[in-house]
Amino acid sequence: MQTLRRIALVLVIIGAINWGLIALFQFDLVASIFGGQDAPLSRIVYGLVGLSGLICLSFFFDEAETATDRDRGVRTTNQTTFGTEFANDFDPEYRLERSKHNPPEDRNN
Repeated sequence: MQTLRRIALVLVIIGAINWGLIALFQFDLVASIFGGQDAPLSRIVYGLVGLSGLICLSFFFDEAETATDRDRGVRTTNQTTFGTEFANDFDPEYRLERSKHNPPEDRNN
């Protein structure tokens, strides 16, 4: 399935480049390579690019998890969290645990 999705992505990129060339320079690269817009091979390429676009729609519905994250045991979400270097100091459980191991010093000495 990954191979099919990568091929689809490559075809979508080729289609995007072709549309960019058409818009900027009025030059249809696919048609010039395969013998015009009405040539059967050009129509097949156009059809494959269109199908690839439909396949690439599935990218929007994927989890935000990569193979590397799965290998490391990291679970990713689409939620943004902002941490600071002192984040643990504001966590009540961390402060309670820290106070058990390091009792506060007497400051009246």
